[in-house]
Amino acid sequence: MEFLTWGLAALGGYVLGSVPFGLVLTRLAGYGDIRNIGSGNIGATNVLRTGNKPLALVVLILDAGKGAIAAAVAWWLLGWEFGVAAGIAAFLGHLYPVWLGFKGGKGVATGLGTFLAISWPIFIGMAVAWLAAAVLFRRSSMGALVAFGLLPLLTGIFNDRAETSSVPIPYWFIILGFAVAAIVFYKHRANIARIIDGTEPKISFGR
Repeated sequence: MEFLTWGLAALGGYVLGSVPFGLVLTRLAGYGDIRNIGSGNIGATNVLRTGNKPLALVVLILDAGKGAIAAAVAWWLLGWEFGVAAGIAAFLGHLYPVWLGFKGGKGVATGLGTFLAISWPIFIGMAVAWLAAAVLFRRSSMGALVAFGLLPLLTGIFNDRAETSSVPIPYWFIILGFAVAAIVFYKHRANIARIIDGTEPKISFGR
């Protein structure tokens, strides 16, 4: 029965996370298929390349909300560990949505939303790191890489709830931090290559 409960939590999170808000909203706004614009990604950063900042903000909030809602609802109904499972499943659903041939976004907003729900100190640490790196380097991808690069450290610091959970794997929350960070770095491999050769586009903080 517990195995079924874990499966339902993960399935619910995955289904919610796989909703491609960036694709749906850009089509509704008349921009066509976002996968044919810019980097071809379905996330908020690529939606911003349409020039519609309010639309990109809405996509950012909805993508973050997928992870946060999945984690919060599962936590409320089943317990904190199930909330973690549902949130991570939503993160994977955004990365690999079945509806789009398992080709989705890069998971930054959904990952942040997940940690907002399951551990707000981790979210604050990641959000501050993202903002600082994005402002310093003027590259959104650098913000994401720095934020998720710190995730294993943050899961090691803020793991009180994980230490008292019933998951029978020592340090599983820290292992999860490494795994999520590795996935985000893998999804940003093209960005990393462009950062190295100096061709990664910069972001503007002007009006």
